[in-house]
Amino acid sequence: MWVKPNPDFSPEKPLFLCILANTETAKIPNISAAGKSPELTDFTPAADAELVETGNAISINEPAMTPSGAPSPAVLTRASMLLTGVPHIFINSGLRVRPMIPTIDLNASPGGDIRKGHAVVDALDIYNKSKALGEKLGQLSDFVIIGESVPGGTTTAMGVLRALGYDGKVSSSFPKNPLQIKNKVVEEAMKNSGISFGSLRNSPLNAVESLGDPMMAAAAGLVDGLNKKTVLAGGTQMVSVLSVIKHLGLVRDVSIATTQYVADDKSANFRGMTEILGYESFAADPGFGKSRRKGLRMYEDGDVKEGVGAGGAMLAAAMMGFSRKEFREKTEEVCDNIFGI
Repeated sequence: MWVKPNPDFSPEKPLFLCILANTETAKIPNISAAGKSPELTDFTPAADAELVETGNAISINEPAMTPSGAPSPAVLTRASMLLTGVPHIFINSGLRVRPMIPTIDLNASPGGDIRKGHAVVDALDIYNKSKALGEKLGQLSDFVIIGESVPGGTTTAMGVLRALGYDGKVSSSFPKNPLQIKNKVVEEAMKNSGISFGSLRNSPLNAVESLGDPMMAAAAGLVDGLNKKTVLAGGTQMVSVLSVIKHLGLVRDVSIATTQYVADDKSANFRGMTEILGYESFAADPGFGKSRRKGLRMYEDGDVKEGVGAGGAMLAAAMMGFSRKEFREKTEEVCDNIFGI
């Protein structure tokens, strides 16, 4: 059993959605490893979507990997989509660089630097558009997985969790979590916005507007509109979305799925937060310690950990009967095609 707990449902029409957004918060030095440099984080969501869809990151000439050399988590998601054949759709909820593949465009603005206030200028508008989109997509599917690609998103997640009154310890794509930098940024943002711990617990979309990113508003709106069994695919970024959903008072069949690397991250509190919020969580372990590719073995040492819905994508593969070995071999094959053997 490589996903725990074992998923006990078998949907007839599963659907994978991935929300893409940029935020200026990602450009704060040493805060995100989702790109070779802070400036290149503008290209990361587009490149991730292109890689999942086509097997190549078209928008960048750089290899699809972190500064340390571990491949983008998009390779895990692509492996699952190839194995399972689950249809997948990308949603642009505020990009600076649009991917060279079809997307659904919410006509939203990229997120700002949370230290400067108004991190998401159109949070309610994004929510309402996403809700309307969810109502349509809900007619096409009985089970939806929602992933994300938002560089800098664990810092915005920390901000929103604190504004709602939770001591959310967030994970990182770096092996060594730069929590000191994230804490400093969030403290400065809260001070500049006049927000104290828990002061926005009754105004979750205001928390997103002040300290969050566009993905959060889009994901919460989708869950509202879909009103179907939904899994948020991601780590502590999606925990912040769960907190928004909870404080909006939405009663929906929603759970969260991540990788074992996030679930076991001692610098974060993924499991503790999901228990406090009262949602079921799943953790997938691809067993990359046995991989023949060094880049995938780096995941075992804390590189990358999660992203582009990788945890939920693995949940889909397990749910549809694929073994850990089959998934790992398909991921290695995807890497072979991108990086060479």
